[in-house]
Amino acid sequence: MLPELERWKAQGEEIALATLVAVRGSAPRLPGARLCVTRSGRMAGSVSGGSVENDEFERAMEVLDTGQPVVASYGIADEMGFAVGLSCGGTIDVLIEPFVAGETWQVLRRCLEQQRPAVLGTGLSPAALLGRKLALLDDDTAVGSIDASLDAPVTVEARRALRQGWTRLLTVPWRGEEATIFLEAFAPQPRLFIAGATHVAVALCRMAKALGFRSTIIDARGLYATRERFPDADEILLASPAEVFDRAGLDAYSYVVILTHDLKFDVPALERCLRSQVRYVGVMGSRITHGRRTTQLREGGFTETELARIRAPIGLDLGGRTPEEIALAILAEMVAVRYDGDGRSLSEKVGPVHDS
Repeated sequence: MLPELERWKAQGEEIALATLVAVRGSAPRLPGARLCVTRSGRMAGSVSGGSVENDEFERAMEVLDTGQPVVASYGIADEMGFAVGLSCGGTIDVLIEPFVAGETWQVLRRCLEQQRPAVLGTGLSPAALLGRKLALLDDDTAVGSIDASLDAPVTVEARRALRQGWTRLLTVPWRGEEATIFLEAFAPQPRLFIAGATHVAVALCRMAKALGFRSTIIDARGLYATRERFPDADEILLASPAEVFDRAGLDAYSYVVILTHDLKFDVPALERCLRSQVRYVGVMGSRITHGRRTTQLREGGFTETELARIRAPIGLDLGGRTPEEIALAILAEMVAVRYDGDGRSLSEKVGPVHDS
């Protein structure tokens, strides 16, 4: 949505921004989803769908008229489905505000462009705090203010959000009332390093792009690591995985998939991963092959706890056999790790499908 906002603002459009800030029960989107609309009728993004967004458009026009933000709540639609509401039975709160490219926004935009993590806090209640903003950056710089007496406790929680990557409502005492702040973590684009330009790598790279990963293909064999085979790759490097990892700076936003089936490449690559904060590391191969890897890693001083970080055999057990099916199983496991999911069927889960 950032390109649309920038383009529309440059064209002189009046813009209203709707942000999903709370979900109770089931809903199509999670907190942090956004919809932006212009006075001329352009729209981008989504916070729910159907009649809800039709109503949000009307409210957005009112917000542009008054210049004042509002929080709109939408609940269960009537039995015939004619009322404005959610067919899935949940309730949502949506902040609708005029989009202003102020100091807080400019700082947040730069962080997004530079792939730096940041947290944005937005006041929701009482009315005196509605729309006020505070941004916290990864170097502990704070920009903006919600209220002089609230900025310190909000910053403490924002640091936690920055470390853990969560988005939620914060409630704190304020002048004999309760203040509600929407804290939203903006994480850098996740990086996927695929070592080994195999058929599975081709499918995995293609699928990962659709899920927002920035993919790097690593293989010393120029015959296999080509742009023709990997049109969706953001980067193709003719090198050993260990060489790339030494330069890349693996961090908590990095995911590594090793498909090389060669101990002289696998073990040095795994050593780099286990010494980093990499979010996910999975390696292809049989249990016998992986046993040889772990033996060498133990001899190198790695503990059982450290070795347990390696996903091998790689992927969730979906039963597939083709390169595309194997890639899907790997990507499913990556997504489960990203969101601390357990990979089981949702039909087995008790309680809300998605925790808000």
